[in-house]
Amino acid sequence: MEAGNHTEVSEFLLLGLSEDPELQPLLFRVFLSMYLVTMLGNLLIILAVSSDSHLHTPMYFFLSNLSFVDICFTSTTVPKMLVNIQAESKDISYIECLTQVYFFMIFALLDNFLLTVMAYDRFVAICHPLHYTVIMNPWLCVLLVLMSWFISFWVSLLHILLLRHLTFCIGTEIPHFFCELAQILKMACSDTLINNIAMYVATALLGVFPLTGILFSYSQIVSSLLRMSSSGGKYKAFSTCGSHLSAVSLYYGTSLGVYFSSAVTHSSQRSLIASVMYTVITPMLNPFIYSLRNKDVKGALKNLLSRAAPCP
Repeated sequence: MEAGNHTEVSEFLLLGLSEDPELQPLLFRVFLSMYLVTMLGNLLIILAVSSDSHLHTPMYFFLSNLSFVDICFTSTTVPKMLVNIQAESKDISYIECLTQVYFFMIFALLDNFLLTVMAYDRFVAICHPLHYTVIMNPWLCVLLVLMSWFISFWVSLLHILLLRHLTFCIGTEIPHFFCELAQILKMACSDTLINNIAMYVATALLGVFPLTGILFSYSQIVSSLLRMSSSGGKYKAFSTCGSHLSAVSLYYGTSLGVYFSSAVTHSSQRSLIASVMYTVITPMLNPFIYSLRNKDVKGALKNLLSRAAPCP
């Protein structure tokens, strides 16, 4: 291995979504707009939940945490892309890249865990309504969120420590708009067997099991709804799950799209489009999903905005 071509690289090159210079202003405006909508929408959800005592329940506690994570999730990737477009640069330093990988994994895992916890919350609410307040007590809710943070932190740290042992060629080009673990491993000049094993094991344990938990929760919910005699009761019960089910479908649908597009095909463009869907579009749409279909959230947002509006 030649020392001049490997190891201790100071920066990588992010190729971005397109190398066409004429598209850069359009991409900048589109992604800046989506980022601002994401920030505003999720911030309004957090403020609405915190300001309305009627929303101080486990379901909305998890929703406000999901909104906070979505803000952080988008903020790990989009701002750097916007800076690079504006500066007409593709550079990202080695430390910046590792930091981006680290926080991206933390918030991706947290999104995964929170959606699973929210599915469990709906399962308890519909299948065990009489014991809901006992089971979903404040201590358990806080514990579930803290456990999600704890697992996400240590799993992400493990990947970063393994990543630090890899060497990279000088001038490494990453065909993406952010530093993603799978893409970084493909660009390494040294053996990545341990890293790939760790990545696939983590994906299996922390991706498949939560998804299985969500599917199990909803199978029990559907079974419980089918046993209900009242159609009004069925509609009311399912309406509380509709928003969450939409968010789960959007998140896992786009995430699996990234996985299959990279595993089945070698089209980097398809993988980029799928990545945009779950890293940018999904966090932007979540506030709309939870507010447009939820009377309580709409009422809280209306009260919040009316208090914020200046008196005539």
